[in-house]
Amino acid sequence: VRQDAYAARSHARAVATRDAGGYADELVAVGGVSRDERPRAITVDRLARLRPAFRPAAEGGTVTAGNACGVNDGAAAVALVDAATYRRLDVPGLRVLATATAGVDPQLPGLGLVPSARQALDAAGRTLDDVDVVELNEAFAGQVLACCDALGLDPARVCPEGGALALGHPWGASGAVLLVRLFTQLVRRNAGRTGLAAIAVGGGQGVAMVVERCP
Repeated sequence: VRQDAYAARSHARAVATRDAGGYADELVAVGGVSRDERPRAITVDRLARLRPAFRPAAEGGTVTAGNACGVNDGAAAVALVDAATYRRLDVPGLRVLATATAGVDPQLPGLGLVPSARQALDAAGRTLDDVDVVELNEAFAGQVLACCDALGLDPARVCPEGGALALGHPWGASGAVLLVRLFTQLVRRNAGRTGLAAIAVGGGQGVAMVVERCP
């Protein structure tokens, strides 16, 4: 139930953001497709009807197609420049405060973002209380919830405008998508100053970055 409730909230947030035009400034139409197709109005009750994907419910299976991300086509781009170039361009942006890569037991790959997030926050001299926007890659609702529990992070703070459970998980692009989402919220919408992006990687790795809005 907790996984389905989290997934339903991700979809609801994404639908609300999409319908309000909140993604418009970060999307480029390709082949006539101008908006994300996966977000949908969906309820916890409907999600609860779906069959577990990896093991039967009788054996404790809880992960379904509804509380897991979609494997979508997609791309994202970011530009990383040095301070001198940034000053010369005089454009809005985010400053990278710290990055971290960490690893955990390969049998628990979804938890890799936990140590990487902790290390990035420590390197930046920040705590979760200092972070205004948190973007974690939502590969599975259960995975995100486990990471939140380990970090002591309220799941309601994660992906405030919807995440990969609703928007999809285009392989090779999802990390950049998290940064684009932080740019939109911190810079375009002035929803705070500091952001955390973190993603788990198959094999047990995790990558995290702490950024802040440039003045």
